[in-house]
Amino acid sequence: MQNQVVSPADWLALAAAPTFAFMALLTAVPGGGPLDMLCSATPGASPFSGMVLMYLLMSAFHLGPWLRLIANRRRQRRNCAYWA
Repeated sequence: MQNQVVSPADWLALAAAPTFAFMALLTAVPGGGPLDMLCSATPGASPFSGMVLMYLLMSAFHLGPWLRLIANRRRQRRNCAYWA
């Protein structure tokens, strides 16, 4: 089994997807603040439009490092089980 050194850039890449997902969640929740009048085109619009959709797409585009991490861990487990 290889020991891999995780650099700060790797941690930053892993932080992107959850950060954008959290931002999408915060944007989707109606806050009722004074800026809601300026930011929404129509009062009864779907919460999954505009910024929420953009944050969800950004989160999906940044899932690559998470998928590589999961695949590497599965591969390591398979290799350990094979040699055991």
